[in-house]
Amino acid sequence: MFHRPVPLRRLAMTAVVLGLLGPLTTSAWAGARDPDPAPRARETPVSSAAGSSTPLSGFAIQSSAKVGDPAAKVSSPGYRASGWYPAGSRSTVLAALLANGKYADPFYSTNQKKIPKADFQVPWWYRSDFTVADTSARTYLDFSGVISAADVYVNGKRIAKAADTAGAYTRHELDVTSLVRSGTNTVAFRIQPNDPNKNLTMGWIDWLQPPPDENMGIVRDVLVRRGGPVALRDAHVMTRLDVPSLDTADLTVKARARNDSDATVTTTVSGRIGEISFSKPVTLAAHQTKTVTFAPADVPGLHLTSPRVWWPAGMGTQSLYSLDLAASVSGTTSDTAHENFGVRDVKAPLNSDGARQYSVNGRKLLIKGGGWSPDEFLRWDRTYVEDRLKYALDLGLNTIRLEGHIEPDEFFDLADRYGILTLPGWECCDKWEGDNNGEERGDKWTAADYPVAKASMAAEAARLRNHPSVISFLIGSDFAPEARIEKTYLDALKAADWQTPVVAAASDKSSPISGSSGMKMTGPYDWIPPNYWYAKREGGATGFNSETSAGPDIPTLDTLRRMMSPAELATLWKDPDAKQYHRAPSPTFGDLKLYDNALAGRYGAPTSLKDYVRKAQLAQYENVRAQYEAYGRNATDSSKPATGVIYWMFNSGWTSLHWQLMDRYLDQGGAYFGAKKANEPLHIQYSYDNRSVVVVNNRHASASGLKARVTLFNTDGTQKYDKAATGLRVGGDGAKSTALTVPSTVNGLSKTYLARLILTDSAGKEVSRNVYWLSTKPDTLDWAHTDWYYTPTTSFADLKGLNSLAKAPVSATAKSKTTAGGTSTTTVTLRNTGTGKTPSLLTDAHLVDAKGRPVLPVEWSDNQVSLWPGESTTLTVTYRTADLHGSAPRVRISGWNTSEQTIPGA
Repeated sequence: MFHRPVPLRRLAMTAVVLGLLGPLTTSAWAGARDPDPAPRARETPVSSAAGSSTPLSGFAIQSSAKVGDPAAKVSSPGYRASGWYPAGSRSTVLAALLANGKYADPFYSTNQKKIPKADFQVPWWYRSDFTVADTSARTYLDFSGVISAADVYVNGKRIAKAADTAGAYTRHELDVTSLVRSGTNTVAFRIQPNDPNKNLTMGWIDWLQPPPDENMGIVRDVLVRRGGPVALRDAHVMTRLDVPSLDTADLTVKARARNDSDATVTTTVSGRIGEISFSKPVTLAAHQTKTVTFAPADVPGLHLTSPRVWWPAGMGTQSLYSLDLAASVSGTTSDTAHENFGVRDVKAPLNSDGARQYSVNGRKLLIKGGGWSPDEFLRWDRTYVEDRLKYALDLGLNTIRLEGHIEPDEFFDLADRYGILTLPGWECCDKWEGDNNGEERGDKWTAADYPVAKASMAAEAARLRNHPSVISFLIGSDFAPEARIEKTYLDALKAADWQTPVVAAASDKSSPISGSSGMKMTGPYDWIPPNYWYAKREGGATGFNSETSAGPDIPTLDTLRRMMSPAELATLWKDPDAKQYHRAPSPTFGDLKLYDNALAGRYGAPTSLKDYVRKAQLAQYENVRAQYEAYGRNATDSSKPATGVIYWMFNSGWTSLHWQLMDRYLDQGGAYFGAKKANEPLHIQYSYDNRSVVVVNNRHASASGLKARVTLFNTDGTQKYDKAATGLRVGGDGAKSTALTVPSTVNGLSKTYLARLILTDSAGKEVSRNVYWLSTKPDTLDWAHTDWYYTPTTSFADLKGLNSLAKAPVSATAKSKTTAGGTSTTTVTLRNTGTGKTPSLLTDAHLVDAKGRPVLPVEWSDNQVSLWPGESTTLTVTYRTADLHGSAPRVRISGWNTSEQTIPGA
């Protein structure tokens, strides 16, 4: 984005540069779960099997300021690490200290400010023991994700210097066969402090208040690998799919066979992909490495007919293949390798307007996504990550962008499985862009940085290339790399057989070799009105916007009370000028003034915290909905079409007041349901710019026989306009059809009014409903004074009439059942039982436990619905039964003009 970085250093050791990243094993928030207690460091039994790869189960860690013993003693078996802290197998220093209860909850109030930064400005020791029964096999230490760098020791001997292990993304493999003994062995890392402006690692830019340890630690698995004289490394499959027929595909299998012995050996490299098998002998001189290739020319089976093609979610199935390789010497297995891969084709040329247009397997698609944030302390929790990816699917999104913080293998395995596309790339605003980032932070590169950058790129390329969910790598973010840096990246990508598009930057920049990015980063990042999105300029719905949103996303009242003190909550709704610790460290985004002024100007000044949150949810619903709807409507335009939009951001790594479609605890508010509504499969929507009523079809199949109806109501419920269009047809894959246009003037319409849009199918069944709150006085934008982060609004739409909506009584019933796999479903029926004309606006259903606490995560069929008198709707919510913690389910109903009530859900 506009303020983000990552540090680097130098690399030189007997290292295999691959890459792999993973936060910590202590649990982050999995929905409403508390983090796991501190893991205990224990000896890790290491397998003797050839080809085995055993991750260390955890570490004992301590500040070097408190360790007076020499490194040789600290890193030797039997050392008494008394007073040291247990840490997970992937853990930053601060994550481990939090798990051990050293500091108060950093997600609450300003507790994180109280953690002394000085504690993390000295090296920290990470120490772990592993046991080996058989020393006849070769043993390698394989690690990545060290932040920022470390001296590495095995059994009292230093095997790598910090200068050789620099870089969060570099991967290193060290042969420690001569050092390993039968029984207990010790590995120790003396980890250097991190500074994202000085090192090619990871920073936080302005996403959140940065952790005082600056991510210092080991955030990927440290592996102990075993094998025979020949090692197999770098196994991968290159695919070529025939497009558009999809009738055939060619597979090319490659791997490196490395002889680690002092004598010439002949190894047989054999492999299998499903029913296809292949093998060949390879002779290797002492310490020689050769690339072994199997191609359709010599293995006809690698030319597939009717291949199982991998598709993004909603476009087809997520088929995967598996490659298994083995190297044997004299009939004995020496090493093995396994890779999953998908057969798919990705193209991303620039269209006639210079915008990047993605297609998968020959079919164009509008990229609809969000910017990903890991846990602030880089803790890895598979369940929590999977929950968020499922939320992406529920929202109708197809893409996640990872700017730095490139997650571990498990993340991409899940993305492959669920069909979620990913756009990984380097960070902005720190060392990664230090040579070409204008006024942003980040030291200039030195000669030592180039090999670290190349190793980082090689590692990530090798790790990501076979994941079909990965559709590009962004080698720049706010800025494109200059010539030497770009060539460093591209050489590494080429050597890794990278097949998907390489993008120069996430902003509208060009690099010397890759050329134009085809993307824009024109904001906004702070509040703008919904009609902003329809203008084909700045951040509006044209081209590919790599990061953009209307900024603040105030969480639900439940979450606010978990993250802020009573005094802070009072300030939140009373003082727009107040600095908000839970917004950002950036002075640009340190307060909520723009947002709060708009909220008061459009909806009226808040009268309480509850009223502030109520208005915030309404505002966020309409704004997020408008953003995705505008891009969806314009995707098939003949001139300046929209090709991609990444909501900034999909989620937050901590308890935040901005840039999130759902909050840290996975609660869902107006932003979430606005996105879900905009991206529904078959959707009717209203255009703020030209008042057209448009049907957008996000399904592959076309739809016909549709009826679109729009009705306008005054705030007293009287109907002022009603019109329908019948016999509508709309094609698939994002096609649109304009049903009708609302007149610019309607007699008797109040200054604030409601528009109800209903789409029915040929059988008369309602398939899409969308309700807007609008004003005859539009928001007026001052385009001439647009800044990099927002466009000023000179006058606001008058939506204050919503405050006069009469109370609408809503009856609710709920019934639950437990289903297979440990999940439950609660069915909720809502009915507006009023006898007048007033709708219940944005009626929300929240699943809660017996104490009124939200049960999270959940998946609603629909939510935040608006019902006119006599109308009813049935919603379903699915969740893990265990997340009730033994409580009977209950459902809390509330809304803009609906009294709150909680009903039993049993």
